[in-house]
Amino acid sequence: MTVLVDVGPLTPDEVVRVARGGERVALAPAALAAMADSRAVVEALADDVEPHYGISTGFGALATKHIPLEARQQLQRSLVRSHAAGSGDPVETEVVRALMLLRLSTLATGRTGARPVVAETYAAMLSAGITPDVREHGSLGCSGDLAPLASVALAAMGEGSLADGTAALTALDAAGIPPLVLAEKEGLALINGTDGMLGMLLLAVHDLTALLQAADVTAAMTVEALLATDAVFAADLQALRPQAGQALSAANLRTLLDGSEIMASHRDPAACTRVQDAYSLRCSPQVHGGARDTVDHAALVASRELASAVDNPVVTLDGRVESNGNFHGAPVAYVLDFLAIVAADVASISERRTDRMLDQTRSAGLPPFLADDPGVDSGHMIAQYTQAALVSDMKRLAAPASVDSIPSSAMQEDHVSMGWSAARKLRRSVDALTRVLAVELLTAARALDLRAPLMPAPATAAAVAALRRTVAGPGPDRHLAPEIEAAVVLVRDGLLEAVQAVVGPLL
Repeated sequence: MTVLVDVGPLTPDEVVRVARGGERVALAPAALAAMADSRAVVEALADDVEPHYGISTGFGALATKHIPLEARQQLQRSLVRSHAAGSGDPVETEVVRALMLLRLSTLATGRTGARPVVAETYAAMLSAGITPDVREHGSLGCSGDLAPLASVALAAMGEGSLADGTAALTALDAAGIPPLVLAEKEGLALINGTDGMLGMLLLAVHDLTALLQAADVTAAMTVEALLATDAVFAADLQALRPQAGQALSAANLRTLLDGSEIMASHRDPAACTRVQDAYSLRCSPQVHGGARDTVDHAALVASRELASAVDNPVVTLDGRVESNGNFHGAPVAYVLDFLAIVAADVASISERRTDRMLDQTRSAGLPPFLADDPGVDSGHMIAQYTQAALVSDMKRLAAPASVDSIPSSAMQEDHVSMGWSAARKLRRSVDALTRVLAVELLTAARALDLRAPLMPAPATAAAVAALRRTVAGPGPDRHLAPEIEAAVVLVRDGLLEAVQAVVGPLL
């Protein structure tokens, strides 16, 4: 399939498909026409005796210096070369492809003044699978993700290297893509964007949407395993607090627990010894639901950013070339930080649920640590340690990056968003949440097996069956790390499909 980049915004799904699925990219005729129109404005100003920022001047704190016509190609090359100053580990291919596509989308709006050939080069690179070498450190999230975007522009010029170490010029030649020779304004147009942080936000929203459904699945399994009540998830009780995400999570829990022999076994008040369940069980919809609402807010901010033309200066619809501050990443940085907070809290409540299943004083008759022979065997004792270590890391990652501005460019850029840094730590948090939920899945499945002959609900039984395809049931201690990794793979790809094949789509 091919994603068509037009004057209007891409969809989040299109970004994910290109970033992760390697889909090809093409430019719509309307986008090429819009670019040609705005380019004509820039070329008219290039011959003006009056200086125009980004066209006939230097950049940032050097914006007052007039650049003669014969030096302007060198100006653009120098801008890209000097700004491609990243350091550290390579950035993931999916992130680089996302930021390339998003920069291409802004070019296609016709508001940057870049020639159509610039956008065509980026589209060709994406379609050919050419992924430039972008390093983790270098963006302050203001004036855009400068160093990461400059590294991509450098490769488009035929300089630098790709993520796999191939020389960029070699890769371009092999794909039949002529290296770009940048004209006035085009260096700025390629580096002044929030594309890196936005790409990581879109990927995180995509992942967290699925992970919060997975969290409902693991919570339902734990509620069953601990002989807790599902009465607190009733729709009328949830309606007393009309929070949208909470209602959806509670509805999922009702669906997931429907038809459970285990739940039915203690519905009779005479069989129930507890007045109320612990918060980690009873309040799962409130925590998972609050996280959902935050993800929805982040998705709204991302959709607005997708519809933006972020550059400085921009070519307006009436032909003016104007400086602006839209490259500041604050709106994106804030929600990236919000998502790290909710990811940490969802992981925290999952770890607390897991711990209850392993403590014989709180597990309603389950063996200590779910061990086959307690004392000889340790069961899942250390799996919970792994969860605890991950949650502790996530709490530190939840400290906001967006409040940590640091000045640069001789105090011209004296307040920055740190949105790229917020996005980088969120990626670590999303991975950690996946692993925390995987340990709860692994533990709850073992606990449900130990409740036999009582059967779990069809939905949670499907989750256990999906896990049992790669992880054996209860027994003496085994090497646990591979089983945790198998559960991680299942949470990422397969758990929701297995459950939804039985009960239909979760909310």
